[in-house]
Parts: sequence; C-alpha cells; structure tokens
Amino acid sequence: MAVLGFHHINLRAPRELIERLRGFYVEVIGLQVGERAPLSSAGYWLYAGDQELIHLSVARDSEPHRVPSPTGTYDHLALSCRGLADTRAHLQRHGVAFTARQVAGTGQHQLFLKDPAGNGVELNFPADEIV
Repeated sequence: MAVLGFHHINLRAPRELIERLRGFYVEVIGLQVGERAPLSSAGYWLYAGDQELIHLSVARDSEPHRVPSPTGTYDHLALSCRGLADTRAHLQRHGVAFTARQVAGTGQHQLFLKDPAGNGVELNFPADEIV
C-alpha cells in the first residue's frame, strides 16, 4: 500500500448539530457543499475546490454514539489557507474566538479555533502574509 495523501474526515452527530457544523464550515471557514454519494444516511460533503475534506453524517437515533464525545487522541483538523488579515476580520465579524501564533523557524501563521461541536480547527497561512 502507498498512502497518497489526506482524503477526508467524517463528523457524525445528531441532525441539529450537523446543521450547525455545516453552517460553520461553509459560512465561517469557506468550504462548499458538494456532490455526495447516494448513501442511506443524511449528511453533507464539504469541499475546498475539487477536494472533499469533511463529511458530515447525521447519526441515526439507534446509533450508540449519537452524543458527541471525545474519542482517542483526536485533537484538531488543520487546513492550508491564504488571506490571513481577511480571515482574522471574518472570524471576528462572526464572533468566533481564536488564538494566533507564528511558528518559530518557519514564520508560518496559525489561527486556532473550535467548531460548534468543540473540535479543534487550525488554519495555516504562509509566512509571507502580513499580520
């Protein structure tokens, strides 16, 4: 087997939370709802350009993991981005709290925030972007 790269992450939750997550990842983060396979469960596939990144799956009432809970060692999803200054202003307009840091050695800028389910999101920007 040869791993070629990252494909997607799946978030499964009750419908109300899935709708909040869809709104967050589309309106705040800037992903687009795209084509989804004809699955038996409800949900969305969210894309950055042609690449699907996040699958949002509505949990069935019979599923034992209906209530989101921390599992394993998952900490956050990291996305490569451009437009640092605009993103900071956009997050502030949406009332999304974030922390910022610059990586020593590389100069890369990072913004850290939480989605509506409490999952960590890291937005990475090139070092040449002006704070």
